[in-house]
Amino acid sequence: MEAASPGGPGAPPPPQEQGAARASVGLLRRVKGKLCTWNILKTIALGQMLSLCICGTAITSQYLAERYKVNTPMLQSFINYCLLFLIYTMMLAFQSGSDNLLYILKKKWWKYILLGLADVEANYLIVRAYQYTTLTSVQLLDCFGIPVLMALSWFILYARYRVIHFIAVAVCLLGVGTMVGADMLAGREDSAAGSDVLIGDILVLLGASLYAVSNVCEEYIVKKLSRQEFLGMVGLFGTIISGIQLLIVEYKDIGSIPWDWKIALLFVAFAVCMFCLYSFMPLVIKVTSATSVNLGILTADLYSLFFGLFMFGYKFSGLYILSFTVIMVGFTLYCSTPTRTAEPAESSVPPVTSIGIDNLGLKLEENLQETHSVVL
Repeated sequence: MEAASPGGPGAPPPPQEQGAARASVGLLRRVKGKLCTWNILKTIALGQMLSLCICGTAITSQYLAERYKVNTPMLQSFINYCLLFLIYTMMLAFQSGSDNLLYILKKKWWKYILLGLADVEANYLIVRAYQYTTLTSVQLLDCFGIPVLMALSWFILYARYRVIHFIAVAVCLLGVGTMVGADMLAGREDSAAGSDVLIGDILVLLGASLYAVSNVCEEYIVKKLSRQEFLGMVGLFGTIISGIQLLIVEYKDIGSIPWDWKIALLFVAFAVCMFCLYSFMPLVIKVTSATSVNLGILTADLYSLFFGLFMFGYKFSGLYILSFTVIMVGFTLYCSTPTRTAEPAESSVPPVTSIGIDNLGLKLEENLQETHSVVL
């Protein structure tokens, strides 16, 4: 009886193939364990919640503009800042010690004026850019804020990125490019845009840069100080700055609004979405980072497009689904590996921790006991 051939159908696979199969299975398990964690799933869910808030502001603004010819972005922002003032600034007014409103104003008033100015003008410049340039340009150039944000985080927050983070950002931007391509194929290019395209592009770049400044300041304040301080001071100075600008640039537009309950309801819906965005974003930034949040909210335009299919008669494209998938893959990759925080170069003092404080207390107690025994 002849022996079975090694290559026969009943023979086990060669050891090399078995090793490769085990390695592949092990790699898939490690990838699954790294990406499918509770923290990453929670971060993705929180990021998409913020995207839906932004989608709500976009839908209500577009509905006001197309159905009722109401274009008052500064008035809409002013209402949001007033809500922040009434809730969070008033909370600071009743705090004590270093969290009190008067104490904060006395120590850091000029810093929060600059922060409020950056936040107000970032919102205004992006909206104003639509009057000069195209939707495609705004969507593409608005992504300029992400590398600016990463650079500011590097120098101000001492964030240190790994290769995977740069790959993830590139993947997200590829998803945005896919979305823009889908817009162009679907005929959503705004042919009615003004002729001063260069002015519009500059406004987008300035607005995106100011958004980056505001987000970096928000991350610093939320992680080093408190969420209430950030929202309270932005509410205070945002109300003042947007109120002054409102009287200068939109007083005629406000006077011509044909007020009825539908328009008022749209303003209320915008204010609720914007207030939720401002209230929840610090919570998400505190557990992740400003860069991570900005990558997560890149899907906001896609949510707006999906709603626009039913509300504004947009044409559907399969590239929208592909774009959403690519952005989510990039966002997940970015969240899979935490960034590292470097210590300032000039700092030679070790970080103070609770363990360090306890050790210091024990050391002082030992020294006091030794001194007491010597005296006796």
